[in-house]
Amino acid sequence: MLKDIKAVIFDMDGTLIDSMWIWPTVDKLFFEKEGLPMPETLQKDIEGLSMHATAEYFINNFSIRYEVEELISVWNEMAMYEYLHEVPFKPGAKTFLENLKKNNIKMGIATSNSRELVEAADASLHFSDYIECIVTSKEVPKGKPEPDIYLEVAKQLQVSPAQCLVFEDVPQGILAGVRANMKTCAIQDDFSKDMEKEKRELADYFINSYDEIVFE
Repeated sequence: MLKDIKAVIFDMDGTLIDSMWIWPTVDKLFFEKEGLPMPETLQKDIEGLSMHATAEYFINNFSIRYEVEELISVWNEMAMYEYLHEVPFKPGAKTFLENLKKNNIKMGIATSNSRELVEAADASLHFSDYIECIVTSKEVPKGKPEPDIYLEVAKQLQVSPAQCLVFEDVPQGILAGVRANMKTCAIQDDFSKDMEKEKRELADYFINSYDEIVFE
């Protein structure tokens, strides 16, 4: 998997850290607060969208009165405690980061989440001790499944896309890596377990845990 790879780029939520469990609760509480029924298909409808695009989706599809940045601020506040105190690494991820660093493989994060919640998770887990570059979807022209965010991370790491390996947990993110002409590895996550067949079809590799990856 790591043969000829010079950089590894992680999505964050559900990939590097175990955090996707937070969002159904945030959505449920938000809809209750607004006095609106939550669509059963909501999670599928917003899969892979950046925080900004998700806010636009909510504003365009539900009877709520928010500006985009105001809505993102509300969600950040609702999720902040969990990102600061309750989000762990995915199984084997910390050791994997350590091994990548020992093998002089560069690392970056390409996330659809907000910069505020990235920094909250990092304050607890300190993944920036290993990660050289973090880009959010807000900082590129188009979010996933377009390749912009992965190409930007590769550019900042000064590594060609062909020498990058992407780790992702949902099909839209995997597709972004594929469109960036990078190798892709899907990782198991309970939140997206019903998408496993699609994930396996899109990605070059599939793992249940980072412990499965062997360094030569």
